This record gives sequence, structure tokens and C-alpha cells, in this order.
Amino acid sequence: MGEILYEERLYPAGNWACVTRGEDLYEQSISMAFMKLMRFICKENSAGRHLGMTVPVISNIHMKDDGITFKKNVLTAFFLPAEFQTNPPRPSDPDITIIHREPMRVVARTFLGTTTEETVTHQINLLWEILGITDELHRDEYMVAVYENPGVPRRRNEIWFIRRNL
Repeated sequence: MGEILYEERLYPAGNWACVTRGEDLYEQSISMAFMKLMRFICKENSAGRHLGMTVPVISNIHMKDDGITFKKNVLTAFFLPAEFQTNPPRPSDPDITIIHREPMRVVARTFLGTTTEETVTHQINLLWEILGITDELHRDEYMVAVYENPGVPRRRNEIWFIRRNL
């Protein structure tokens, strides 16, 4: 049995709490956005209560026209817990939006460690090497899924390529 190189998954439609940041460094954008999301989760919402955390926390990366450089604005989001899907609480922070995403099919590859622009770019390139170039997957947008606290050594992450069609 060898290493699982990637897997394909279908994620259902649902509501996500999102923050977009455009800091100088990719990791700064994620960190600042996540802190806002944590305050929303921990009572800064119209329900006035702790909402509970879901994983993964995802970040959408858009590529510049060169295909190798990240655009500054990164959207960081988490899927609202099931009890809040039909009636999402309103965020107190105007930077947080609740968006409804349609179902999506992704090709996911796990990697361990930090999620810097350098490590994520490396993971994107690795997955393209494994899959080969295809028009069935977006090349201008990727997602990074984080499953553990940034302080965890060798934390579990995934790079997601998004299929054009379900």
C-alpha cells in the first residue's frame, strides 16, 4: 500500500462565515481574518452565544495573471455549524459576511506543516505534477484547508483544486 496522493470529494451547499483580508503576507491575511472569525464564533454575533467551531477553516487563494503569484486578497472562512445553517446569526463585525456556497467538488491533497505562500505554492505545483494539466480544474483559484491550530507542530492541511463541474 502506497501513500494516498490525493482524493476527490463533494462538499454540500451551505452557509459560511467569511472575512477577506489583503495584508502584505499571505499568512498575515489568514491570521488577521481568523482572529475576526474567532470573535464571531465566541459571542460577537446576533445570537449572543458561542457558535462552536467547524473544521476545516479554508482560505481561497486567487492567482495573478502570471499563474504563480497570489493576489493580495485572501478569503478565509468556516462552515457554520448545522444548527445555524437555516438561520445564520449576524456578525457584529462588518468585515464578516455570511455567504451561501453551492456544492463543490474538490481534488484534495494532504500536507503537514505551515501554510505560507511558499509552502502552499509548492503544494500547488506538486498536485499539478501528480494530476497533469487539465481544463477540468480551475487554475486561477485554489483553497487551503486547515484542520488544526497553527501552534500544532506538523499540523494537517490540504490543498484543494476546485472542479469546474460537479
